[in-house]
Amino acid sequence: MRENPLITGEVYHIFNKSIADFIIFNHLQEYERMILAIRYYMVKEHDNCLARFLESNQKEGQDVNTILKAYLNEKPKLVDLIAYCIMPTHIHLILKQLQQNGISTFINNLLNSYTRYFNRKHKRKGPLWEGRFKSVIVKDDEQLLHLTRYIHLNPATAFLTNKPESWVASSYKEYLQYDALMGICNFRGILNISPHEYRQFIENRISYQRELAKIKELVVENPL
Repeated sequence: MRENPLITGEVYHIFNKSIADFIIFNHLQEYERMILAIRYYMVKEHDNCLARFLESNQKEGQDVNTILKAYLNEKPKLVDLIAYCIMPTHIHLILKQLQQNGISTFINNLLNSYTRYFNRKHKRKGPLWEGRFKSVIVKDDEQLLHLTRYIHLNPATAFLTNKPESWVASSYKEYLQYDALMGICNFRGILNISPHEYRQFIENRISYQRELAKIKELVVENPL
């Protein structure tokens, strides 16, 4: 049990990374697998046939997303997903807890499922994630807005891309309304900002966040 239980109705930044910064997302199929699992485990009850599909090594695709969306929209959810970004060694999620212990149940199912998938696919054994996930409560809408920018800029900050919208494993394109139909996030009505304004809000910060990351790295590597 967590020392400070997560509160139903509150929004949290959830973060977890791989053991020893091991790369656990190597190519598109693995990122897609995690996104499908996020959609699947958000609900309270699950269909065994869909679970077996997610535990298989089959190639994911648009048809599977359609099936999942139609099925899961009918189920009560554990959490609402507000934003996400999946990086090669870690994940960022912004979640609103809708049921008691909803976030913990969702995250445990999600991480355990991906571990089984990854270990079977790569013929390995043992844990994949570095201990218990980290959580930070989001106190207001302004903090939430800046937090979405921080996680959507992660790929650009790490120089994995120069254009945040080109990173396939984040919710940024949903915020720009590129993926409105197949989107998995529920942020409309929470963040009052147009897609055009949000793009400017993100892109104006790319250089600054990269510089900030460099300074942080220097301080860590060369402490006083």
